[in-house]
Amino acid sequence: MPDSLKHLLLVEDEAPLREAIAEQLVDRGYHVQQADSGEAALAHLAEFAFDIIVTDLRLPGIDGSAVIEAAVARYPHIIAIVVTGFGTVKDAVEAIKRGAWDFVSKPFQIDELLHVLDSAIEQRRLKSENAYLRSQLEERYRFEDIVGKSRPMERLFQLLETVAPTNSTILITGETGTGKEVVARAIHHNSSRRAHRFVALNCSAIPETLLEAELFGHVRGAFTGAVGNRQGRLEQAHKGTLFLDEVGTMSVALQMKLLRVLQEREFERVGDSHTIKVDVRVIAATNCDLAKLVAEGQFREDLFYRLNVIPVQLPPLRDRKEDIPLLVQHFLAKFEADRDAADAASGKPETERHLRLTVSQEAMRRLMAYLWPGNVRQLENAVERAVAFTAGRSHIDVADLPTEVQQAQETVVASAVTLPEDGMDLEAFVASIERELIQRSLERTGGNKGQAARLLNLKRTTLVEKIKRIDKRA
Repeated sequence: MPDSLKHLLLVEDEAPLREAIAEQLVDRGYHVQQADSGEAALAHLAEFAFDIIVTDLRLPGIDGSAVIEAAVARYPHIIAIVVTGFGTVKDAVEAIKRGAWDFVSKPFQIDELLHVLDSAIEQRRLKSENAYLRSQLEERYRFEDIVGKSRPMERLFQLLETVAPTNSTILITGETGTGKEVVARAIHHNSSRRAHRFVALNCSAIPETLLEAELFGHVRGAFTGAVGNRQGRLEQAHKGTLFLDEVGTMSVALQMKLLRVLQEREFERVGDSHTIKVDVRVIAATNCDLAKLVAEGQFREDLFYRLNVIPVQLPPLRDRKEDIPLLVQHFLAKFEADRDAADAASGKPETERHLRLTVSQEAMRRLMAYLWPGNVRQLENAVERAVAFTAGRSHIDVADLPTEVQQAQETVVASAVTLPEDGMDLEAFVASIERELIQRSLERTGGNKGQAARLLNLKRTTLVEKIKRIDKRA
């Protein structure tokens, strides 16, 4: 069996039986991760793209059928095998309906389980149809192209549902590529202003000398080249939404004029004394720390508070990597739709059109292991590149991914860690994992140690002591 088909999640609440099965599977070349409950299994599935899941049906808390359903929903290519001590056909049929490939009944010999696994692997290898169920995708995300089911995204959806119907000014913060404009458009299209225009202005993309005229408009003769009157983005967005991206790059003088618009809902075009009233909702966005810019005197404090009425923080992709399979499905559907439209426009017969694409589990593991400094935008570009590199094949493999993604190291499960022949420094390895988790928790909570401690299920004092020890090692 290929090495790329050896990552197996074993879910069984009886520890002696689970450990015995795991030991025999490891002896036969499988990388086995164990889980003693449905909840533990779902946690592992959120972190790693397993090839196979073997689960007991009867588990404390979340049962095996629900685990199967969640596994197949996240990874359509996963091989799911059910183990039941009750041997009822009804249970087995229900599990298969939820996505299981097959089942075995307790008690069983290891050879019986291996036979079922071999048969399922062979069936998956021969299956070439598109396993990504687009019909289910809409259930996994709302607000147009915002995709995700992770806890950070669930909190974001709840916030957007609350703030979208209001007219309050919103400040969206997040790293480059996290989708700030996508979120702004979603807020607009879910508001009472949806029938009017959404107007976007990237403050960093326009020279400072032209930004004021672009925002407020100008009259003829206001400056060299102003040969006629021109509406600015504010007027264009009347009764709709104005999105100001990278607002932190705006000059202090222009900040003062924007502040007046937010306070008085009026402005003058450049070179004109006539006051124009405007009804517009402003959504601003930035990837920099505006509070820090305020402290440094580079951004007006009063404008900051006017913009930051409702703060919306977008999580980086590395903090919600369980959403990567859903995002990959979404982008595949998007690019395949474009490709189908091009095929149809060219008059190509349906029998000669491109095959539906799937992603190998090995490629998915690399996608999930990579840290994505460019966030969702970078992932979208990587998927588009992979689609172009398939050259008529029906699946995306590791070789189709960008070089830096190919080289991403698979981590997450201890059983997947290679143990060197000359041994390893266990204490240092565990310390590195602890350091990374603490750093990620602090990034997610904006440096709030109390919230970070709750994420890690620690006392705040314990977290503080751990941070001190880490700082000393550094």
